[in-house]
Amino acid sequence: MRPRLALSLLLLSVCAISPAASQSILPPTASGDMIFDAWASDFQGRALAAGIAPEVLAREMAGLTPDPRVAGADSRQPEFSKPISDYLKGVVTPDRLAIGQRRRADVAAFPDIETRFGVPRDVLLGVWALESGFGSIQGDYDTLRSLATLAAQGRRRDWAEGEIIATLKIIQSGEQPRSRLRGSWAGAMGQTQFIPSTYLSTAVDEDGDGRRDIWTSSADALASAASLLAKAGWVRGQSWAREVAVPADFDFSLTEGPQETPGWWTERGVTPADGRDWPAADQDARAQLVAPAGAQGPLFLLFPNHFAIRQYNNSLAYALGVGLLADRMAGGAPLVRPWPQETPLPLLDRMVAQRALAAQGFDPGAPDGVIGMGTRKALRAWQKARGLTADGYLSSDMVRRLKAEAGG
Repeated sequence: MRPRLALSLLLLSVCAISPAASQSILPPTASGDMIFDAWASDFQGRALAAGIAPEVLAREMAGLTPDPRVAGADSRQPEFSKPISDYLKGVVTPDRLAIGQRRRADVAAFPDIETRFGVPRDVLLGVWALESGFGSIQGDYDTLRSLATLAAQGRRRDWAEGEIIATLKIIQSGEQPRSRLRGSWAGAMGQTQFIPSTYLSTAVDEDGDGRRDIWTSSADALASAASLLAKAGWVRGQSWAREVAVPADFDFSLTEGPQETPGWWTERGVTPADGRDWPAADQDARAQLVAPAGAQGPLFLLFPNHFAIRQYNNSLAYALGVGLLADRMAGGAPLVRPWPQETPLPLLDRMVAQRALAAQGFDPGAPDGVIGMGTRKALRAWQKARGLTADGYLSSDMVRRLKAEAGG
């Protein structure tokens, strides 16, 4: 083959590989932040490959700068860990219950939403209350700018870039302009705080105006939340959780462990705290026991619907907040066992406890001060080995015991 012909064929094959890659756009306007600008220039090829039109990408990236408020919020770690009892006492308040009761009656779309998705209005009210104060606090951050800041920082780059591409697809579709795409510093938008990819896949147009408007349409926002919970596995008619009581000699190492039917738990002495029977719809459901504030606090059996709520926000405290608020708005009674008075633990104490567990052969994971599943599991094993109540609850007393045993 002659050299010129070979070169021509090579150039043709390269151009045929990726039409998007052959389209060039001007680099973003320099922000003055070298790390951000390097990321922005590098990101453009991935956006084009994902189907973002060059003109849309050029227009939306032009002049983009990092948001220092987002950078600060993402790197901030609280010095003290707020006890779950304090959090939940701040969730179920008289003012919030009063607002919820009013909104329960004045959202005309609730009957249709409940029929379509099977999610009770009170659960949706709980989500609405916690996500945006019933739509009153949605956040004023430019979603694209927030996500670009997170991507450039690098800690959650893959996730943030996926959400940027979803944001650009919303803009490119014409369904919503960028000026509408505003929300929290972490990229959650609207009355029910959807990230852009969830908006694309899950939001619905409940009011029938041809747009999925989770910012100004309460009907769209609440139906979209119901759609998310239904996709997460919400079971019609089943409980989300039940407060329970246990005998004095109960083995608390079972907390956050097996998922079994109410009958299985009854055989081990676990009974509804209010003395009522298990509903028929819950009889075959698999439930997990938790002691969020330790053995001295209220105990719960968590049903599958609890974990559907956690698809919204994977936090035990959050899902308990939504559910407890929902129960009260539906006319339910307060908890039988009140929340105990807890002492906030400084970050250093939490990290010291984790290191002490690891030093004694009970691996909690990285000593980062976050008391998650790994730390609670390690603590339960340590407590059980020492003949203590194995509830996995890190109190000030447990910190002192761990430090003393580790020679700290």
